[in-house]
Amino acid sequence: METTARRIGPRRRLRHRQSRSDEGLHRIVDDRRMNLREHAVLMAAYNRWINAQVYAAAARLPATAIAEDRGAFFGSILGTLNHLLIADTIWLHRFATHPAGFAALEPIRTTAPPRDLRATAHADLPSLRTAREQLDGVIDAWVDELSEADLDHVLAYANTKGVASRRRFGSLVMHFFNHQTHHRGQVSTLLTQAGVDVGVTDLLMLIPTLDID
Repeated sequence: METTARRIGPRRRLRHRQSRSDEGLHRIVDDRRMNLREHAVLMAAYNRWINAQVYAAAARLPATAIAEDRGAFFGSILGTLNHLLIADTIWLHRFATHPAGFAALEPIRTTAPPRDLRATAHADLPSLRTAREQLDGVIDAWVDELSEADLDHVLAYANTKGVASRRRFGSLVMHFFNHQTHHRGQVSTLLTQAGVDVGVTDLLMLIPTLDID
């Protein structure tokens, strides 16, 4: 993530409008910086978009190739994608304890949180893909509920080993999306080694070009 942002000139405007589902994704207001909430909206949209590409690429491989241990930290393509789903679910369980409530996280609250980061939540790609799409829908709805005040909250939580922590919620949200990017990069490498091209994966593809008048 960029640590600085340059000012946007008063006459710049978005070249195109997004669909209603992506409304707010590129909510760049003249003469100010993108705030943390807007960054979370952008990253959630990127998460949904790139996951669709990664799963489509993986689906071109036979099941044996997807499950093959390739020496990655989580072994296989399937193992790494399972880890991403599990880790995201664990973090969303923590986020669901935020005093803001977040109605979008109700499906998360009603299930038990995973305990094992190496577990296999789904043993085949089609069922894992369905679960991923459902979770990404939850993430999209959740970021739409976020406010800047929510992001300033200090969240108390415990990790999978029971170690208690207190951290700023906005920073935890950034970690959540950064962790996704880290492991998707591993999956992209594994797919390339298996002879499958994922295609363009840059966040840049979701950042609009601005006209300068």
